[in-house]
Amino acid sequence: MNRQFIWSAGLLGGAVLIAVLMVWLRPAPLQEEPVVEAPLVEVVAFNAASGPIPVLGSGTVQARDEVTVGVQVAGRLTYVNPAFREGGIVPTGVTLLRIDPAEFRNDVRIARADVAAQDVAVLQAQEEVAIASDELRRFAERESLGAGAVSEAEILAPRGLDAGDAIPSEPASSGLATREPQLRSAQAARERAAAGLADAQLALSRTRVTAPFGGLVRSEDAALGSLVQPGQALGSIVSTASYEVRLSFTADEAALIPGLLEGARARIPASVTYEYGGKLYRWDGYVDRASAILDAATRNVEVFVRVPAPISGGRAVDEGDTGNAPPLLLGAFVNAQITGASLDSYAEVPAIAVRPGNEIWVVRDGKLNVLPVRVIQRTDELAYISTPSLAEGGQLIVSALRAPINGMALRVGAADSE
Repeated sequence: MNRQFIWSAGLLGGAVLIAVLMVWLRPAPLQEEPVVEAPLVEVVAFNAASGPIPVLGSGTVQARDEVTVGVQVAGRLTYVNPAFREGGIVPTGVTLLRIDPAEFRNDVRIARADVAAQDVAVLQAQEEVAIASDELRRFAERESLGAGAVSEAEILAPRGLDAGDAIPSEPASSGLATREPQLRSAQAARERAAAGLADAQLALSRTRVTAPFGGLVRSEDAALGSLVQPGQALGSIVSTASYEVRLSFTADEAALIPGLLEGARARIPASVTYEYGGKLYRWDGYVDRASAILDAATRNVEVFVRVPAPISGGRAVDEGDTGNAPPLLLGAFVNAQITGASLDSYAEVPAIAVRPGNEIWVVRDGKLNVLPVRVIQRTDELAYISTPSLAEGGQLIVSALRAPINGMALRVGAADSE
């Protein structure tokens, strides 16, 4: 028992001795300076540009010319164009509707008969004028010979006039003897019959309703066999020759467009873009007009961009896309770009890079520069700005930065730098 205790105490004492030697002989730890790592930021290129600045806006595509289709005569519809349906496209001059013309054709025949009868009446009146003129001429010859000729005044004298009463030398009724009034009456009756014939022919022509221009059928309410009345709206057609987009700009944005409110004759170039099926398409156009009345709700200037050939005039923004562009859809919400005034120096930056208080953060020589800017125009995605040191360039910070201090060191992520 004593021997076992001695061995245990010896082992324990050896272990303690080894531990003391290891602690005593261990090397001293190296002293290193603490490393403070600069914040990592994401950046994009920040360079100055010059030239015309695009004025950006958005609006809804709407019709520029639209007509309501109706009839001018009453009747029963005997034909409705199959293309005259909501969403259909009709060409210029095509027959849209036709009313039963039988009654109107009969009216034309009756009017033609009236004209023929009045022609006969005019011929008869002309013969009577010729006969009366010949008789008056013979009466005048007899009177000039003094052979007891009877004067025109004596012939036309009223029955109650005595022989001794004076007869005026130029009686007011002398024109009746020539039958001229009767001829004029017959001619007037023929004119009235001719006008009736023209009205009947016009009514017959109105039994056929044609498209005034090629366009898109927005609505229709016409069924074969239905009775229609004059002035009844049976549908509407929108001209596809051109559409327009209504844009709303602040006064400062409108001021960037040269000659917008001065009635400039030159067309201000513009374009609209629309995303369809995940692809972006563009249509060229121009500023058609601008309202000189501020919108009562927004206090903005209303500008109208005209887009010719909206059905076939589109093209893909991506030059590698060779597919056919879709038609510009009525009611689509599109982005528009108008060529604005030329500026000596500006920069196009992401809208998120403009910080509260109209400031931007730029990295120059690895240091942060907090720059105040003037925002020329801003949208949801882009901002056009100007600052005095724009020409120096740099890298624009688009990521968040906690407690930014002017002049602090920054690291630029290699994957995000440009």
